[in-house]
Amino acid sequence: MTQTIATIAQALGAQVLGDGTVAVQGLSEPASAGPDDLALAMSPRYGDALKTSDAVAAILWADADWQALGLKAAIVVPRPRLAMSVLTQMMDKPLTGQGIHSSAIIDPSATIAEGVSIGPFCVVGADAVIGADTTIAEHVSIGAGAMVGARGEIHAGVRIGRNVRIGDRAILHPNVVIGADGFSFVTATPSIAEIGRRTLGKTAFEASDDAIQHRIHSLGSVVLGDHVEVGANATIDAGTIRPTQVGRGTKIDNLVQVGHNVIVGEDCLLCAQTAVAGSAVIGDRSILGGKSGVADNISIGSDCLLGGAAIVLGNTPRGSFMMGCPAKPMLTFRAEQRALRDAAQNGARRNLVSKPSDDT
Repeated sequence: MTQTIATIAQALGAQVLGDGTVAVQGLSEPASAGPDDLALAMSPRYGDALKTSDAVAAILWADADWQALGLKAAIVVPRPRLAMSVLTQMMDKPLTGQGIHSSAIIDPSATIAEGVSIGPFCVVGADAVIGADTTIAEHVSIGAGAMVGARGEIHAGVRIGRNVRIGDRAILHPNVVIGADGFSFVTATPSIAEIGRRTLGKTAFEASDDAIQHRIHSLGSVVLGDHVEVGANATIDAGTIRPTQVGRGTKIDNLVQVGHNVIVGEDCLLCAQTAVAGSAVIGDRSILGGKSGVADNISIGSDCLLGGAAIVLGNTPRGSFMMGCPAKPMLTFRAEQRALRDAAQNGARRNLVSKPSDDT
């Protein structure tokens, strides 16, 4: 998408250095930038690569000498990563559609608002509602009674279950599943999981007379707030009686599992391969690092940060920074890791000193 440097600078709230009429068609790393690209050289370490490229325009770091870099135009931004958000939005080609494809199967009782596009081989169930200007790609299924808000992007292969509620401007990436039944089963007599929690493993488990897992159905569905984004192959299970909830503005990465009855607050980040077990509560603005896990029926306060692979097994107060398995405060985790490393090094030294020499 072609943009002038002046237009880009205006969107960034930044000043143009040089010729603002220079036009660019895309974004590029400095080393591979051509004359039609805007080179993203937001750190001095990209200076040499920029000099040897064919770029004539770039986003630069503060105090960079744009003329010495051989550029015709440049923009300096104070917060490069925030600038990336604006730039990529300007240059991206959004999901687009061409009305309702002839192969789509839409129940006569469904409500389709103006401006909706529905791609090939989609299925829209009875009494479903699709909000205005939402674009739905190919092979999407939307269950009976589901509601999808306005101006959303539903990518290929998404599965939206019955009675799911999705807010405005949602983005669901390929193969997302919203509203599948939760993983909830019960045995006629206490299971080894129940016994283990009660006895803390002090006694050996014995075979049960009736170990059949009786399925508990999920009737509560899912509610997603406005501006929620869910990454490819992520799943959000339906609640048992009340809905599983994801708050406004929360972003969920690829391959994330959100269990039944979970409540995720507003403006949270759940990074790849995170798993949140049933009935857990995640406070507003919390960030769960990749491969982190949250046990069932516990609460993570607002403004918490879980480092990568942290496994939280108990309630966590607001504003905590947790690491490790089981998760503990970051400073405690680092102190323990340092102590273990020092102990290992001291042990290695003692072994080296006590080892007999070859001369004995």
